[in-house]
Amino acid sequence: MMGSRAFDLAVIGGGVLGLAHAYLAARAGLRVAVIERDARANGASIRNFGFITVTGQARGDSWRLARRTRDVWARVAAEAALPIEHHGLYLTARSPEAMAVIEAFLATEMGEGCALLSAGGFRGLTDGLGGSDLQGALYSPHELRLESRTVIPALAAWLAAAGVAFFNETVAFETTPPRLRTSRGPIEAAAVVVCPGEDFVTLYPDLIARHGLRKCRLSMLKLTDPGFRLPGALMSDLGLTRYRGYADLPEARRLEAKLRAEQPSHFENGVHLIVAQGADGGLIVGDSHHYDRLPAPFAPAAAERDILDEFARATGRDAPPVLERWAGVYTVADDRTYLIEAPEPGVRLVMVTSGTGASTSFGLAERVLGELLGLKAEALA
Repeated sequence: MMGSRAFDLAVIGGGVLGLAHAYLAARAGLRVAVIERDARANGASIRNFGFITVTGQARGDSWRLARRTRDVWARVAAEAALPIEHHGLYLTARSPEAMAVIEAFLATEMGEGCALLSAGGFRGLTDGLGGSDLQGALYSPHELRLESRTVIPALAAWLAAAGVAFFNETVAFETTPPRLRTSRGPIEAAAVVVCPGEDFVTLYPDLIARHGLRKCRLSMLKLTDPGFRLPGALMSDLGLTRYRGYADLPEARRLEAKLRAEQPSHFENGVHLIVAQGADGGLIVGDSHHYDRLPAPFAPAAAERDILDEFARATGRDAPPVLERWAGVYTVADDRTYLIEAPEPGVRLVMVTSGTGASTSFGLAERVLGELLGLKAEALA
């Protein structure tokens, strides 16, 4: 890997956003290097649900980026033999107010292909899941789910076998083309894409600081096989007040007021529910949201209790035993879902600031490489 030091593109960061840029550039025939400070990706890209979410993304640009990213993920999964664990999304509604939000969503362009299921219809697809107050459920066919903790390293290994050079356990100190200074010596690259994830200080710290970014810590769980198989990812009506594709609708205001009054602790801990199932039957369940410039590593037990409580409310079943606990993390901004900056000629700084890296990465990478390198859409398609 260290034999060649000259590349058309250097990508700083080996998480999902960096790998998306590397994949598309290599597919266009460029010589690509990925510089990753850890032995392998170890941040947001592997600590999440592996859930490629389209439905519920913010209306407009983010929603379009997610649709495009979903399509590219499907192609990459086929090319690299990455297993897709399941397709689609089911979002349960437990009140007339939640049903009103779903109906309003279905009336928008974002509801294309989606459907409103009756309570009985949802139970029939999920082995009788749903509490006694279940009103119905939103079904979306658009989502994909991959096991991120295995898929991200598998994608990196596949790219390496295809000729992308990986410089792991390597820190890039200076990224001005054509000569990059790293902890393992100089590397030449005609252009550079910097995808620092939650690292705000190594490269372009002053530029990053101007955006007032923070970090979000998530409480994440893996539960034992519950004895049933989900037909797709599962969410609950708390998600209707959090995901902007729903939450920005006027109908969401009444639902949020109702849920805040009934479940104040869930809002205090930023809890909404996602349940994703793996090939082993285990459930990845989360999550909570706590924000700071440097979130403390101490997760409140109340956050986990609220997550498991919402699981029980949405499924009508007690949560099975917890196998694993971990802290997720992602970068967040108050005023944008991503940022793209040109700190110097031939360099782009790219950060997802909304926890949607898996869902928007390939769409963003197409945009960045098209502008930075002049690659035409057909070269990236």
